[in-house]
Amino acid sequence: MESDLRIVSYNLREHLAIGELTELVDTHAMDVLCLQECDSTDIPNEILGLTLAASTKTNRLGLALYYRPERFELLGTSLYALMKSMHDRVMQPAHERLLAARLRDRTTGQEIVIADFHAAPLTASNALRRKQIGLAHEKLSDLANGVPTVMVGDFNYPWFRQGLRRYLQKTGYELSITEEPTYARPGFSGHFDFATTMGMTIASVLSLPQGKSDHRPILLLASVAAA
Repeated sequence: MESDLRIVSYNLREHLAIGELTELVDTHAMDVLCLQECDSTDIPNEILGLTLAASTKTNRLGLALYYRPERFELLGTSLYALMKSMHDRVMQPAHERLLAARLRDRTTGQEIVIADFHAAPLTASNALRRKQIGLAHEKLSDLANGVPTVMVGDFNYPWFRQGLRRYLQKTGYELSITEEPTYARPGFSGHFDFATTMGMTIASVLSLPQGKSDHRPILLLASVAAA
């Protein structure tokens, strides 16, 4: 028996799109919502049945993860600091780039780890972002201890994705990318928002309509075999 899972990831563009969350949850009925570039002092504790599991506190613009408590029991959350880019050192510190939650499905008993990730901006190198992704997966593997794992977020990786895919496959993770771009500004668009998974079956990953953010939300449809 497998259980279907709906996860949405959304970069709010410096908290600009915070007012869109109620409609987003109402329209897409996700089980987990992962946010990037949100102001943790100005986010609700609950959104139409989704409960805030945790958020970053020390970043000016950080991460937040919501889950549906009627479906999942929250077993714990973890925040991780990853290596800093030059942007992080010069601008406001953004060292908490990974937020993870361990959840137990109340129906199937299956435990999963879901993580919210925000890589260094394009001013950093792809090599540094690959190291951040690899380090994030190491942290998650220690936390998951073999249970299915998914990491969604803003990977800031619009070019050379096939190289990233090959890099991830060596560690057992699969990369899932939308067909349509997830980032758009005048004169430029690209794929920035991804999902990486281990021990899960991915049905699709979709780019949702764009709002006030320069990122489009993505919706991951996945399934997990019951324990």
